[in-house]
Amino acid sequence: MDYIVFLILFPFLAAAVLACVKNNTVRKVVVYTSCGLIMAAAVAFAFWHFTEMEGYEHILYLWTGEESHIIDHIMLGAEVLMMIMIIILGIKNKKFFAPFLSVVGTGLMAWFELSGRVNIETNNLYSDQLTVIMFLLIGLVGSLICIYAVGYMKDYHNHHTEFKDRRTFFFPMLFVFLGAMFGLVASSNLMWIYFFWEVTSVASFLLIGYTRTKEAMNNAFRALWMNLLGGLAFGIAVMYSISKLNVITIQNLVDYVDQSAIVIPILLLSFAALTKTAQLPFSKWLLGAMVAPTPTSALLHSATMVKAGVYLLIRLSPALYNTTAGMMVALIGGFTFLIASMLAITVSDGKKVLAYSTISNLGLIVACTGVATEETVWAAILLLIFHAVSKSMMFQAVGAIENATGSRDIEDMHGLIMSLPLLAFIMVIGIAGMFLAPFGMLISKWAALKAFVDAHNIILILSIAFGSATTMLYWTKWLAKILACKAHSTKVDYKTSPGQWFSLIGHALMMIALCLSLPYLSRIVVEPVIAQVYRVAHVSVLTPEDLIIVVVMLVMIFVIPFLSRVIVKHTKSTPNLEYMAGINQGDNRTFEDSFGHIKYNFLSNWYLTDYFGEEKIWKPVVAVAVGIMVVCAGLVISAVSGGGLL
Repeated sequence: MDYIVFLILFPFLAAAVLACVKNNTVRKVVVYTSCGLIMAAAVAFAFWHFTEMEGYEHILYLWTGEESHIIDHIMLGAEVLMMIMIIILGIKNKKFFAPFLSVVGTGLMAWFELSGRVNIETNNLYSDQLTVIMFLLIGLVGSLICIYAVGYMKDYHNHHTEFKDRRTFFFPMLFVFLGAMFGLVASSNLMWIYFFWEVTSVASFLLIGYTRTKEAMNNAFRALWMNLLGGLAFGIAVMYSISKLNVITIQNLVDYVDQSAIVIPILLLSFAALTKTAQLPFSKWLLGAMVAPTPTSALLHSATMVKAGVYLLIRLSPALYNTTAGMMVALIGGFTFLIASMLAITVSDGKKVLAYSTISNLGLIVACTGVATEETVWAAILLLIFHAVSKSMMFQAVGAIENATGSRDIEDMHGLIMSLPLLAFIMVIGIAGMFLAPFGMLISKWAALKAFVDAHNIILILSIAFGSATTMLYWTKWLAKILACKAHSTKVDYKTSPGQWFSLIGHALMMIALCLSLPYLSRIVVEPVIAQVYRVAHVSVLTPEDLIIVVVMLVMIFVIPFLSRVIVKHTKSTPNLEYMAGINQGDNRTFEDSFGHIKYNFLSNWYLTDYFGEEKIWKPVVAVAVGIMVVCAGLVISAVSGGGLL
């Protein structure tokens, strides 16, 4: 229990200290020390849960009674302060929709709380196996991102002198983000979850607008209004649950006896989760977030923000099974998975490819939670774990590559294995983790596909089949560019800071460890979550046949590179000069054309923009996504009003 309180409050304390620190050396010490304490506390909490609690759920009767009311008022005061800040920044930047949503949402919650309608005494914090998983992801991955940010932001401002150095603001916001996420996943009280939900929205808004350029502020406000729209739906769901159902905790809402009575709050909470996870039609906010420095992108895409939406859907999954709300979530998720993976093919900006990949993979996770069978939720949790580690590592690697080469374009990464071999190796692990065996992403996708087949859901089967095919295409293109060594293979003289390497190598080791321990990860960590969420005694997803396949893949991942190395080492070959539409300069890289000019030979990927580029399909797919939501919401409202529940 003490670990949970520490992990919620300490990041806010660290943020307050960092806001007062202007010396870079002192800031470095504070960040490293704080991250070390957070990681240690997260691991200690997990150890306590598995030993003392033996993996079972634990209701924490903490901050109840009068203490709870005091904290509620403090949270309300913080919400009002955030609203005032949004209003001021909105007026300053001539953006009025986000302030409007903030005033409506905060005003409704303030009226609801101050009117005395919240009079249910309850526990506020809750711990189970899913809490442990989220704490480890936030504590380990999030802290490594903060450590990485120390060296990265120094290089960032050395390269981008046109931007004001605001690290005194940047690092406190990173820790506010961590504290808000810890609070969100540890809270049982819906009003507390709502508060931390809104804090993550505001923190992401401030981090995306870090450079204060026109583009950054436009993207930041777009992210804010989309997430505030979801927050408004969340707030209405909370008020409905308390006033109509006399339910204030998320566990009691999901376990409510009359499932027909909770369809409205479940639909509203699902909508809020779709906005937070950047599903269509709300994907633009996460794409726009790429304008922020790389640590912000890594944090938003891996351990925080989007994972808050996924976490909420996993909590809601038993109530989504075989419902219209679940159908909406599954269809939007499957559609987003397919479309985002197609769009990822059409861009060459490394961070944008990663952004589309995040949206796509989140779509698959969301679809799994919408189907809401035990097998699909198992796949969703594994996808969440592997995606968080892999995507954080890849964003950091791309950021380091950009600082080294001045570009994050995939085409400029041709021959990266020769120019920046260590960073290229990190990228290869990350890309392999996203779509190659035996990494958990592929196995989880296979489990999801099998579950969709068992559920006879043709739409989701087609979505995951074609989405996986396009996923393989864009990852293969990038991987081939990195491993090619024909052109631009001169080694770059650049040294990544020790803090950055600590984070990158830490992520790589975590990814390999997760891969090697997949059967144990499933049996000891993930399957107990499913048993707790669905209130069953035991769940077993991986069969003995699956374990055999995993072992074979584990062997092959070591055998194939070893054999390739032996064959190449003992094979003698004579290089041949290629015809290059001119005089070959002897290296198969450059040639002299008929005018005597030196030209370079290079390979370029095909991006298929003429077929399904963003300009061609974005508006139609947004319209389809909006149509799905409207139809599903209409079905729910019609059913509820017909049953006399409104």
